[in-house]
Amino acid sequence: MKTTGNTILMTGGTSGIGLELARRFRDLGNTVVISGRRKDLLDRIAAEDGIAGIPLDVADPASIQAAFDQVTAAYDVNVLITMAGIMRMEDLRDPAHLPTVEQTIDINLLGTIRTITAFTPYLLRQTDPAILTVSSGLASVPLTITPTYSATKAAIHSYTQSLRIQLADTAVQVIEIVPPEVRTDLLRKGGTDTAMPLDEYIAETMTLLAQQPDAEEILVDRVKFLRHAERENRYAATLAAVNQQH
Repeated sequence: MKTTGNTILMTGGTSGIGLELARRFRDLGNTVVISGRRKDLLDRIAAEDGIAGIPLDVADPASIQAAFDQVTAAYDVNVLITMAGIMRMEDLRDPAHLPTVEQTIDINLLGTIRTITAFTPYLLRQTDPAILTVSSGLASVPLTITPTYSATKAAIHSYTQSLRIQLADTAVQVIEIVPPEVRTDLLRKGGTDTAMPLDEYIAETMTLLAQQPDAEEILVDRVKFLRHAERENRYAATLAAVNQQH
């Protein structure tokens, strides 16, 4: 993927990793459009950062279609980044966790699939097209207090591999961004002290995108502890270590 001269649509780009990536891509000379459910937040980001925004709820197929129509009428999008997601704790012994399960799957997994499905035929006609999905190190080693989040990220990893193979004879590049635990408000306000600082994560990710234009996965050093646990025959120890921290 080239890192400049793109027109990028990013779902879920109103905070955390998404917003910082949007700013970095903008600074490199890309046109960036972010989306989210809160119009007031999108308007504030547009005013403060000069990054355009469109309302989009990835859990609503009609909202995805409306956003697709709006953004492709106004912009020549060639890169889609599916960043939208939620992370919630669950007690699997309590049946009351089921609505959290359904919402997490609807946004994290089905929202990603819905958005990619809407945009893929369009991207197939574009120049230098790319689809970037966002999984997690927890796709490889789950955080057991967030079981459905971890499961959706494992599904995103698998889905991305299938998408890449099915699009292998096209111009569309498929890249999986794999964050470790990053200091954002995704699970807890401000994250944890053990999490990777957001600015460090973004800087390393952008460097890897620039240095590895043909990469299939963007793995910062911090996430390799999780991603390579099974390959390196230390899965059980890594699972225990990750969950002892929480």
